[in-house]
Amino acid sequence: MRRLVATGRSNAELAAHFGVTESGILQAKRTAGLAKPMLDHGRALPWKLNRVHNQTGPATNLRNLSAIAQGAHVPQAKVNTALRWARRLAESGLDVGYSYEDGFYERPVEGTSHIEAVLNEALRALGESGSGTTTKPSDAQ
Repeated sequence: MRRLVATGRSNAELAAHFGVTESGILQAKRTAGLAKPMLDHGRALPWKLNRVHNQTGPATNLRNLSAIAQGAHVPQAKVNTALRWARRLAESGLDVGYSYEDGFYERPVEGTSHIEAVLNEALRALGESGSGTTTKPSDAQ
């Protein structure tokens, strides 16, 4: 299996080759140390999301900021988009909230800013210092 994984075969292809389910392939890959570690976005997305809100801009930006903070590779365009979005909120004194029925919404910061905490974790991982409210986007964005 290690050799087939190294050739870039998909889990579906591996499952067909070995006559098992894709779930079985994932389990075997984890056991053999061949699976990429799963990222945990629970801190960035602490809400139980309604399925219809999973791919919205705020959910995607929060997941991308979380991935950055965890050291995962995120394409530069997605990094720029997520940082620009989070900085806009933080610099405006806004935070993000969530309602299972209605989705994400912007609201004034009450106490600790969730968006600023997520932003600052991503900035630290990128090697940028300072608070999300004081670090300006670079001209490259």
